[in-house]
Amino acid sequence: MEMPSPNPAILARKAELAARLSAVLPADALIQDEVETRAYECDALTAYRCPPLLVVLPRTTQQVSEVLRICHQEGVPVVPRGAGTSLAGGALPTADSVVLGVARMNAVLETDYDNRVIRVQTGRTNLSVSGAVEEEDFFYAPDPSSQLACAIAGNIAMNSGGAHCLKYGVTTNNLMAVTLVMMDGTVVEIGGAYLDAGGLDLLGVICGSEGQLGVVTEATLRILRKPEGARPILIGYDSNQVAGACVGDIIKAGVLPVAIEFMDRPCIEACEAFAKAGYPMCEALLIVEVEGSPDEIDHQLKLITEIARSHNPVELREARDAEEAGRIWLGRKSAFGAMGQINDYMCLDGTIPVTELPMVLRRIGEMSKQYGLDVANVFHAGDGNMHPLILFDANKPGDLELCEEFGAEILKLCVEVGGCLTGEHGVGVEKRDLMLHQYTPEDLEAQLKVKDVFDPQWLLNPAKVFPLKVTEARRVGGVAAQ
Repeated sequence: MEMPSPNPAILARKAELAARLSAVLPADALIQDEVETRAYECDALTAYRCPPLLVVLPRTTQQVSEVLRICHQEGVPVVPRGAGTSLAGGALPTADSVVLGVARMNAVLETDYDNRVIRVQTGRTNLSVSGAVEEEDFFYAPDPSSQLACAIAGNIAMNSGGAHCLKYGVTTNNLMAVTLVMMDGTVVEIGGAYLDAGGLDLLGVICGSEGQLGVVTEATLRILRKPEGARPILIGYDSNQVAGACVGDIIKAGVLPVAIEFMDRPCIEACEAFAKAGYPMCEALLIVEVEGSPDEIDHQLKLITEIARSHNPVELREARDAEEAGRIWLGRKSAFGAMGQINDYMCLDGTIPVTELPMVLRRIGEMSKQYGLDVANVFHAGDGNMHPLILFDANKPGDLELCEEFGAEILKLCVEVGGCLTGEHGVGVEKRDLMLHQYTPEDLEAQLKVKDVFDPQWLLNPAKVFPLKVTEARRVGGVAAQ
């Protein structure tokens, strides 16, 4: 994978830059030792690595502002980093960049139960937001599978979702306001703790912008009352296509589960060996969860059961208590770790119309045979957010490249059936060269112009989102214009 050439002048000024940064940061907030910076050389897309020039770990918005102001003056690229759980290379550094990690910015700043919002520093982990309000019977809805570790900063950057996004939406549907630090150090407030806040409506631009426009240091998030109860049902089928058809029928029936999750046989076998959740050994497994009052739950599950039975399931199991519900979810929540125990893999996240699930699953199976690489499918079926895991051997020459080629064909298929390249992982470096498959040159130019406004020198999160030749030309032009 091609990356931009490091700027020799910046590399030569490393000591000078470190001195300027250390003057505005606590003593333990600057990492410049080459061995220690290797801890930040990649994110969860570990196939690609590049140690950064320096790493800074600020604790306040003001410190972030000072760091960006200095880097802007010096023409130094900055790579924002949350918890490093990105599966698309969203936090991959360049050799001449400063990684700005927000992990130490993890405080709860304000909780307003009357207006159902919480304001946090964005280094706070996703799950700990719910943890901060659970005693009052509230929760934060977006729940990525990495929610124990992933940071709100990364959730905002990639517009993350999770298993419950079918009912509650993704990050953008639960984000009310942000504190954004621009590349020149300017601090701006966008949105507010209520709908239709004054000023330009830029939240939709910021959420999902992958660190291209600024560094989000604080966020006001919507919190919700916990439902009275929730209950999952497990449905097994003898083919992926039949399971996909069942998902489509549930959605068409007007039932709104809180989640519909899909797993195929390779994933079922790996999860069962890892978590011992008691899954049946079938070709495809659905986990459908509904919530509400006991009467609401019973009514919804009755409809879902009728639909499921019409497709002749090999197993249909409704959780009878909290322990059984936990076991049904245990395997699904363990899926990525379970697969990682048995093979190297690349996890994609193309999104498709739900009605296209049977056909797309069939084509992925055909392409798997064509490329000679196995695929395990696990994904949020309710909103068509697919997560095919392509298995490969990182130690076998050519296998990674073959895996990337196979992955690109899957993502192209997602676009061709009316979907898109990414549902929640972001473009990062993984999909940047596929952007022209989804967007016309005119579409991309409109996006590039937004980046021009927020970051004229193109110093924020370089080599991501857009095709590299386009971004490098823009960056050089921007720097030359200063």
